[in-house]
Amino acid sequence: MEEFYKLINQIAQNKIEFTQGSTLILNHANFEFELVFTLLRNYIFNSIPEKVNYTTETYMQAIASIPLKPTLTPVVILKSFPTKIAFNKLETLRKDEQQKTIIALLWIFKQTDTQRRNTECKNGCGHDWHNI
Repeated sequence: MEEFYKLINQIAQNKIEFTQGSTLILNHANFEFELVFTLLRNYIFNSIPEKVNYTTETYMQAIASIPLKPTLTPVVILKSFPTKIAFNKLETLRKDEQQKTIIALLWIFKQTDTQRRNTECKNGCGHDWHNI
């Protein structure tokens, strides 16, 4: 889990290029969809300041700019359902949708965490993952 924690945060902080980083995660010998999905879900939920319905302009822009075809199932789900419902649906998608789901969520986290680092954490913060 520690290795994915580091990789995800290095990708979010542009220390590893997005495509290269997502490939490292998806091809990692210890990759487990459930583990990486849970990490990303928690990271995204924590990075969005609006905790009632988890929608912010940054989150919505992140969904709109996911670097996958907009017709792919994970992207359609994220665009079509409220956040928590969308995540519940993503978690139960078929195995052949899992890699696309991880790419989409990794992209969303990269965008929402960048926004948080540029606003809430701009003058320093206690988030240890911002020092990876």
